[in-house]
Amino acid sequence: MKIVLVFFICILVLAGLYFLMIMPRVAYKPDTAPFTKWLYAHRGLHDNAAGIPENSMAAFRRAVEAGFGIELDVQLTRDGIPVVFHDFTLDRICRGQGKLCDYTYNELRQFRLCGTQERIPKLEDVLRLVDGRVPLIVELKIEWTNMSLCPAVDRLLSEYKGLYCIESFNPLAVFWYRTHRREIVRGQLSDAFLKEGEYVGAFSFLLQNLLFNWVGRPDFIAYNCKYPKILSRRICRSFYHSKAAAWTIRSKEQLAEAKKYFDIFIFDSFLPTAIPANVGRK
Repeated sequence: MKIVLVFFICILVLAGLYFLMIMPRVAYKPDTAPFTKWLYAHRGLHDNAAGIPENSMAAFRRAVEAGFGIELDVQLTRDGIPVVFHDFTLDRICRGQGKLCDYTYNELRQFRLCGTQERIPKLEDVLRLVDGRVPLIVELKIEWTNMSLCPAVDRLLSEYKGLYCIESFNPLAVFWYRTHRREIVRGQLSDAFLKEGEYVGAFSFLLQNLLFNWVGRPDFIAYNCKYPKILSRRICRSFYHSKAAAWTIRSKEQLAEAKKYFDIFIFDSFLPTAIPANVGRK
């Protein structure tokens, strides 16, 4: 009988620990409702094959003109300038060698995006272009533990008058905003890494199941739209009432399906013709 009792106590303790670890921010939360009123163009309203590269000024201008919010990626050059670029390496988009962080901003000016005349833009220039006309989801691209990107980005965003939030796969970046800028809406990015086969190991398991939420206490969870039924993600939305962002939706059919599980929608590779029924609902 004692063994059974000890077993059940252990189960309860583990369950309690699990709920504490995945808990998003539940007190003194900023208002996330304004972010649900928009659809977000992934890396701008781009078309790499048609000469409008992802994360380019042309793609951001096109998104603003079409009335879509923008999701964009930011990382730091060797000389500490925040620029908008997704990949850590330059080969796919610029046909360059090495990592972006190995170059100064002036050195990066030699590269073109997808063979066009577009170049890697500064975050500062993108903010000036958007000028608060549409909301921004700013993803902080940080590989390991160097958080120098966070204050560099925050210096620019703190002077920006438009609506924005930040998100990152790196829990330490979310933690930086938790400790330094609590009033800013922050999100934890994640994916079903083990199912995708992209990453393996304990870190991927913990991140996939949102077991780093205790670090950053995010306001929303941004998850791969192909895996809406991941348990931790569902608990965060249904039990803790945290907003859920879906990435990256690539068809009208996926958009319609995502309405069942998500509140914020990031799209790519098609042009939505109708806003989902729950967008704008408080």
